[in-house]
Amino acid sequence: MGFPKDIGLIDLGIGFPYTSVEEKKATYAFMRPLYKDAETIRQMEFPAEYMFKNVPDIVSPDTDPIEWTLAEMDKWGVQIGKVGCSETGIEAKRRYPNRFVLSYEVRDANDVMGSVRGIREANAEHGIVSVGMFPCGQFPQLGIDDRKMYPIYATCIEEGIPIFINAGIVGPRMPSWPQHVERLDAVCYDFPELTIVTRHGCEPWEDLAVKLMLKWPGLHYCTSAFAPKHYPEAIVKYANTRGADKILYCGYFPAGISLERQFTEMKEHVGFRDHVWPKFLRENAIRVLGIEDMVGAS
Repeated sequence: MGFPKDIGLIDLGIGFPYTSVEEKKATYAFMRPLYKDAETIRQMEFPAEYMFKNVPDIVSPDTDPIEWTLAEMDKWGVQIGKVGCSETGIEAKRRYPNRFVLSYEVRDANDVMGSVRGIREANAEHGIVSVGMFPCGQFPQLGIDDRKMYPIYATCIEEGIPIFINAGIVGPRMPSWPQHVERLDAVCYDFPELTIVTRHGCEPWEDLAVKLMLKWPGLHYCTSAFAPKHYPEAIVKYANTRGADKILYCGYFPAGISLERQFTEMKEHVGFRDHVWPKFLRENAIRVLGIEDMVGAS
């Protein structure tokens, strides 16, 4: 069978284009206190720019970003995209309630109660399907297992939503210690009811990530920010053996990788077994996000 056709893909990392470089830079301004090198400060439009080529994320000012993204989704068979709780994301969900789901990103985990209230309010108002967390991007930085993170994890359990958390060496030029993969072990131990999905690769500790996924039922992995030809070998092998229910598709469009590249490379370079593809591209996301009713109504 190979790569399946017309199954209604679910992308756990869809976004919207910018209409100017200034708008793009403003999106990443929250990380500015962490920058020290001159290239990042003065030249880069976004802080991991050196890792990506031909980023398709700036359009003319007269373009409707929601319709532009939806057209790309339709072109490549993406039924549902998970987007952030920005004004654009909220409007996209309002216009197309069966095509977009919302995720709330914690920007300042050092404000513990502010983060907790933000999650609860976003869920009450918008029915979010996940929370996102970037430990290295906090200021000051916070480890995955930091005590300030624990109320956030507890809130996700209480609200019945998973957390997507960056793990592995961080792309922007800042310290990576907060995202060392072994830090997930203590969190999984202390919060056995929590569903965790790692973002951005877990490299160079992908073998450890596999070990931890074997150990902890609630721990998962998504492929965000990776071109398919660079999916870690350990992750593909795990999906093909004991981990078919643990690996989820997440792109990085349009922030870093086009959908054309995602799906062209996926067909050519990713050696998933036949039974893995529907789980990877759709079924695991439905279960983890708890959107069975939404998919049934689409």
